[in-house]
Amino acid sequence: MDTALSTMLLADARVPTGGHAQSGGLEPALQAGMSPDDVPTFLESRLRTVGLVEASAVVLAARAARRRPVQLSPVHEALLARTPARPLRESSGMVGRGLRRLAERIRGDDPAVATLPELGPRPQRPVVLGALAAALGLEDAQAARSGLYEDAQTVAAAALKLLAVDPLDATTWVVDAGDTIEELVTAATDTGSCAELPALTAPHIEQWTLLHATRTRRIFVA
Repeated sequence: MDTALSTMLLADARVPTGGHAQSGGLEPALQAGMSPDDVPTFLESRLRTVGLVEASAVVLAARAARRRPVQLSPVHEALLARTPARPLRESSGMVGRGLRRLAERIRGDDPAVATLPELGPRPQRPVVLGALAAALGLEDAQAARSGLYEDAQTVAAAALKLLAVDPLDATTWVVDAGDTIEELVTAATDTGSCAELPALTAPHIEQWTLLHATRTRRIFVA
């Protein structure tokens, strides 16, 4: 498969991985009282914290997937250690499981994809994304960009279901985040080892997500 087509595939929200059930923490944030006017700021803040951590993990996983023997567990463990809120780990694991199914269907013969079951039933999304990106022949920057774009697009798409938002405005938020995404792609590809994996946190997102997990009336998992 052509790498340009592979990049578009990973960025396509219609790929059945379960991402539609996520809001990137937007629903919990709005329920906690965040103003709808602050959604673009929320999107950018998430990119600079959670997004950078996960994009860096995507890059490290992609590099590990290209080496032999393939060892994805160190990246997986390092990412789990930087994801303290259990609902966020479970949410990432749900998408990771769907992404693993996709990887096994289209690149099941790749050594990195073959090792994904070793990460357990709910592998974290960034690690699976990195392994699949490597199997598809994507470079580190392409893999990181796919992860960051999906993060921004998740928030924008959720806003359309949660708020009275013009779809053109939601698209504009993602376009306006383009420079930030490229800046973070560079930072992610500069990550050299698991020890260097950023440990940035988003305390409000974590707290709001913990509260969200106890609610019985919600649209999104997280």
